[in-house]
Amino acid sequence: MDARTNERIRRRLLEMRQQLRTEGNLEIEPIKDDPTKKIDEDAAPLTEMSQVIASNRNRERARQLAEITAALQRLEEEPEDFGLCEACEEPIPARRLELQPWARLCITCQTEQEDDALPGSRKHLTDYR
Repeated sequence: MDARTNERIRRRLLEMRQQLRTEGNLEIEPIKDDPTKKIDEDAAPLTEMSQVIASNRNRERARQLAEITAALQRLEEEPEDFGLCEACEEPIPARRLELQPWARLCITCQTEQEDDALPGSRKHLTDYR
């Protein structure tokens, strides 16, 4: 990729990182604030669901921050290779990099990797013949 495109992507990554840091983690409220009080059995499922949602969001936020940090490091260390698929070394489409500037793989290689990671997924139509 050219230096101008790399700079645009770097700015986008920095903006995304700042936004994620500004948002911060969601608070995970405890089910029981006061140990002397009885748990409200009607409110407990809603509180548990809120805890799961907050936990999932915080985990996804941490994953995205790690991806952004790794992308910024790759951009700094090997700017000429940034934007090339790490598996097939073909250019990653510009639209994909606009949406996910931390992308390491093209769509084809990403799909293959995800398909391989699925437990029990068949690899080819002839697997069951």
